[in-house]
Amino acid sequence: MICVGQALRAGLFAVAALAVPAASARAEEPSFGPELQGFDYPWPVSDYAFSSQGEALTMRTMDVAPSDPANGRTAVLLHGKNYCAATWEDTIRALSAAGYRVIAPDQIGFCKSTKPERYQYSFQQLAANTHALLASLGVTDPVLVAHSTGGMIAARYALMYPKEVSALVLVNPIGLEDWKALGVPWLSVDQWNEREKATTAERIRAYEQATYYAGQWRPEYDRWVNMLAGLVRGSGHEIVARNLALIDDMIFTQPVVYEFPLMKVPTLLMIGDKDVTAIGKDVAPPDVRAKLGHYPELAQKAKAAIPGAELIEFPDAGHAPQIQDAQRFNAALIDALARLGR
Repeated sequence: MICVGQALRAGLFAVAALAVPAASARAEEPSFGPELQGFDYPWPVSDYAFSSQGEALTMRTMDVAPSDPANGRTAVLLHGKNYCAATWEDTIRALSAAGYRVIAPDQIGFCKSTKPERYQYSFQQLAANTHALLASLGVTDPVLVAHSTGGMIAARYALMYPKEVSALVLVNPIGLEDWKALGVPWLSVDQWNEREKATTAERIRAYEQATYYAGQWRPEYDRWVNMLAGLVRGSGHEIVARNLALIDDMIFTQPVVYEFPLMKVPTLLMIGDKDVTAIGKDVAPPDVRAKLGHYPELAQKAKAAIPGAELIEFPDAGHAPQIQDAQRFNAALIDALARLGR
């Protein structure tokens, strides 16, 4: 998802004029292990152990049964870069109450899953990992609901396994434009690594208030800020930052937008119109920066490019409408899924 390290430049953090809550002293903020040890998820977490690229890896997953009579469908929720499976909590509850089995994994390199010492990250690899996880759980025809960077993974999954996806829901996915082709300068993995290591809770709050929540802030958002900041500054901070840097490079250099016309899966775009996300925006020349991250326009272009795609817009929401306006988002999602799919 977004690289929080992007916001290191003073220009982006001029959003200090916004009423960002004062952060507690750094020593008082929580610190978590390299697999988010110490941060509790709302449902039990199971392990999926496998080997990939010569590495022994484990994906951690929540698998939540329907709380109302089952409708026979499974929703798989894919998180973004600055969030984890747990951040889908409100949507998991709503889908479960609507009769869905809900599976929410943490991708390799993120949150409670393994941070490998060496890994070649690609959206194909993460999609293949997810496909293998679902096969181990007996899931063959899921609804994919994916946010931000998760949207790029889900789009790749749908392109790779088109006959094995019931429907695709992209929630403010990044990758609706190719930043490098538009003139954003390339950064090395070492540069991304330094930016990731500079992440603090204060910077996360400022960035997320401006981008994720359209200038708003509520105290419950601090849980997700502390989750990310506590992981980045915890005992595994070096390997966490290194994996995030490799993921940043993957996001920037592996666009999927050019393949949208090849999509063969029923697709719904759910877009918070006040989102302004664009990877590397802060290092782009002013004329390039001005062209990036216009989500109402990007949503319309994606809708036109993806055969038969539907679009639901949230005019007052930012990058994370499923958190900022959870009740409205979940109602719209469940209503759309009732007619979407095969």
